[in-house]
Amino acid sequence: MNMEKSEKLYRKARNLLPGGVSSPVRAIKPYPFYTVRAEGSKLYDVDGNEYIDYCMGYGPLILGHRNPTIQQAIAEQMEKGWLYGTPTPSELDMAQMIADAFESIEMVRFVNSGSEATMSALRIARGFTGKEKVIKIEGGFHGAHDAVLVKAGSGATTHGVPNSMGVPVDFVKNTLQVPYNDVEALIELIEKNRDNVACLIMEPVMGNSGLILPKDGYLKEVRRVTEENDVLLIFDEVITGFRVSYGGAQDYYGVHSDLTTLGKIAGGGLPFGIVGGKEEIMEHLSPSGKVYQAGTFNGNPLVLAAGLATLRFLRNNDVYGYLEQCGKELNKGINDTIHDLKLEYNLSSLGSMFCLFFGETPGNYEEALQCDKDRFLQFFYELLKEGIFFPPSQYETCFISYAHETEDIQKTIEAVHVCLKRL
Repeated sequence: MNMEKSEKLYRKARNLLPGGVSSPVRAIKPYPFYTVRAEGSKLYDVDGNEYIDYCMGYGPLILGHRNPTIQQAIAEQMEKGWLYGTPTPSELDMAQMIADAFESIEMVRFVNSGSEATMSALRIARGFTGKEKVIKIEGGFHGAHDAVLVKAGSGATTHGVPNSMGVPVDFVKNTLQVPYNDVEALIELIEKNRDNVACLIMEPVMGNSGLILPKDGYLKEVRRVTEENDVLLIFDEVITGFRVSYGGAQDYYGVHSDLTTLGKIAGGGLPFGIVGGKEEIMEHLSPSGKVYQAGTFNGNPLVLAAGLATLRFLRNNDVYGYLEQCGKELNKGINDTIHDLKLEYNLSSLGSMFCLFFGETPGNYEEALQCDKDRFLQFFYELLKEGIFFPPSQYETCFISYAHETEDIQKTIEAVHVCLKRL
């Protein structure tokens, strides 16, 4: 595979961007490929190589690249303008669609990223409860703001720096942690800090320590414990919202949170974040309350146009049925290879999300760390040679899109078999 132009661009990038990239997980060694266009399920790089994409922008592109419906919605809004600094009717349309999709949401605040959504959710929880401490799940990733950069997952785990320099100790002293899938540890932690825990923030399905699923009954027990102890439950559904189902993981598992953060798919592939919840909680946000949050690009009309087009498409077409079928076909093919080659690897999957663990299927972050991440990276590079792009980390999740076709799935199954056998 010729990558001469990508190598040349990376040499230049190292002098202009820290590490040569704009986000750590893109720092593929010895250099990343540089994308120039995308269509459907495919990426195309500067050297003319084609890749079947299972990264899908790290989740947002559930309908694939350059979906015509979304593209048309963006083009139509561009003709009308892309920033006003005033309220727009589309804000109300989007807010209503979110409220209709999520039983737990009555009001929303639109922001500009998943990180901003989780940061705002924590601030709302503290303002509403008058308490200072927050609990997060070990290895849960809620963006790159100070309060949650404690044993972060995603790229931070891959690069072996789970805590960030530059974050004062005082900023994280009120951030407590418990393992995923461990209700007893949660109960014990709450009891030790009974009078000062504002909230628990968690991914209902962990997607940034690899794909780690909740054990049977775990989420319902978490809901019970938080309710009994007056601790707000925040479900970070930036990844799972509109991915696991139209109503997110909370609809899929039948467990509803007090606050919810959304992003990725809801923005149709443009930068977006949402924090939502019950009216009595959300009204603590300014200007109706004393919890401050503001942003020039909040409720950006271009983003809302893309997001509305995406959600309407998901609501009016059998996208989830198709993704479920693709997922089953791909999972069977990969599992057959694992069995045939007698490998001690395991596939975790949920609908259109999947992750191949080079080790035992983990139930929490610490168990995920036992997987062979170096072996996974070797597998990643071998897949690239076959024209398949998985996210370049053992601790990321792969995504199938509505644009993936039977031919893509079959080619991927064959490539996985060839690459695993080669290893």
